[in-house]
Amino acid sequence: LRGRHNALNALFAVRIALQLGVNEKEIQLALDSFIPAPHRMELIPTTDGRTWINDSKATNVDATYFALESMTGSTIWIAGGTDKGNDYDVLVPFVRENVHTLICMGADNTKLVEAFTGAVDTLLECSSAAAAVVFAHHRANKGDTILMSPCCASFDLFNNYIDRGDQFRTAVKNLNA
Repeated sequence: LRGRHNALNALFAVRIALQLGVNEKEIQLALDSFIPAPHRMELIPTTDGRTWINDSKATNVDATYFALESMTGSTIWIAGGTDKGNDYDVLVPFVRENVHTLICMGADNTKLVEAFTGAVDTLLECSSAAAAVVFAHHRANKGDTILMSPCCASFDLFNNYIDRGDQFRTAVKNLNA
């Protein structure tokens, strides 16, 4: 699991399990075999030398904050959708630190473009998950992480966050087929 927020969740779960009498070996087995739910910092297996992460469930600034906080190296961030009155200021330090490309995936990307112009080297706009994946593939170097953590609702281009995440996953797999 990536991110401080997931480490804290695991620590809380361990603490509760210990209080309920679960032994340490069983707890370790559970931690080692845990698979996160889809669309929540979901690693998409590929062979292209890049790390693709589907965090489509991140439909608000707080969720994306923790996703960006967990990035430790060169990152492409895919964001966008229906803005819910978001204030993106808290994300700028993470973006300046690790994100070299922001791909805005939405029907109206104005607010994202305004918030992050100057904070990233490259800012691109598109209106589909497939296009976002192609853009990311062309901009990413081996070793880069591509994080789709939209920070917004999905209803401008998709049925819901599941549809958005599924389309993203499918596009990544098709690219790597």
